Amino acid sequence: MTNWKVNLIVLWVGQFLVMAGMTMIVPFLPLYLQELGLHEEHEVATWAGLIFAGNFVTSFLFQPLWGGLADRYGRKVMLLRSGFGMAVVMALMGFAGTAWHLLLLRMLNGTIAGFMPAAVALMSANTPRERMGFAMGTLQSGAVAGSILGPFFGGLMAEWIGFRPIFFVTGALLFAASLLATFLVKETFDAKRASQKPKQSMMAAFAELRKSPQLPSIYAVTFLIQFSLLSVQPLLPLFVQKLHGQDAMVAFYAGLVGSITGFSNMIASPLLGRLSDRIGPERILIVCLVGSAIASVPQAMVHNVWQLFASRFFLGIFLGGLLPTVNALIRKHTPTGMESRSYSFNSSALSLGNMLGPVVGGAVSGLITIQQIFLISGALLLVNAFWAHKSLISTPNLPRSGSSE
Repeated sequence: MTNWKVNLIVLWVGQFLVMAGMTMIVPFLPLYLQELGLHEEHEVATWAGLIFAGNFVTSFLFQPLWGGLADRYGRKVMLLRSGFGMAVVMALMGFAGTAWHLLLLRMLNGTIAGFMPAAVALMSANTPRERMGFAMGTLQSGAVAGSILGPFFGGLMAEWIGFRPIFFVTGALLFAASLLATFLVKETFDAKRASQKPKQSMMAAFAELRKSPQLPSIYAVTFLIQFSLLSVQPLLPLFVQKLHGQDAMVAFYAGLVGSITGFSNMIASPLLGRLSDRIGPERILIVCLVGSAIASVPQAMVHNVWQLFASRFFLGIFLGGLLPTVNALIRKHTPTGMESRSYSFNSSALSLGNMLGPVVGGAVSGLITIQQIFLISGALLLVNAFWAHKSLISTPNLPRSGSSE
């Protein structure tokens, strides 16, 4: 088996374990805040949005730094730095005593985060271009598979063992993923050649990447995708609580609703990735953006948990084609040797969307209903589709500066 296929299998497992660990806390975060002493609904929603976004504030700031170091010293080193560091920080969250403790630890986690961007950059630099769509889609399915089981088991364990022990389980999963990558991932990286390249500041690197006009547009698309989708994320457990009622099973149902989108996403990602290798990732991205916009509408019309369950499954099918095609497009338009830096800027755009989406969603929850937020999310995705068509299909594909191919 060739190295890129071995890496794909190992990093798929790694992505699965990381996402399972990271998403275990999602279904019960607002409920955990209630246990920490917050009870007013809007206050809980606001804090949940801030804590959920806190990770992405520092991630937005530090990802370009880690990306530059990865291009100079190797992607695997950054992969392990992030994995082992997050394992420690997540375990510490189990000792939090106030909402402020959780917020500060989430911000620290974002500072050292980067397992997933490093995994994507490593795969992109070590995978044949003609298999890029398949590799990105398959890698995404590993992350999504973890996001399926994470909320599901997080909801179950919240009922069985309480909230705090789940953070220790999360730390153990992150440590296991990092250990697996330590021994099995192989990277083709010319450290001598990389060290001979002149050092670039973040602004100089971005100026170099801007010579490919599609890249800034792709980063903007990534931001809008995450902003529109994540604006409802911290409110979902409260919406499930409203639909189902307050009882002992609400955490379980919140986990179930959170996991079903990932299930259909996991099925669709490799299939859409393979299709993008045949007809082009640009077309898959636009179709999936329009489909996601349409799929957002039924969520605003549900009257019970099972209707929400079905509508989120439908949404997940189209979500499966978004980030994998974005990652394939970044590799397509990035100069050789700048892969990690390019992905790090995209990761910053993703983190910015992850940060602002929940904060804005939580902040406006006292002014408009979550049903209205679903409709606004759909409108943003539709605008995103028009933007992607204009910037990725209508814009000429100029030669990539600095590429050796």
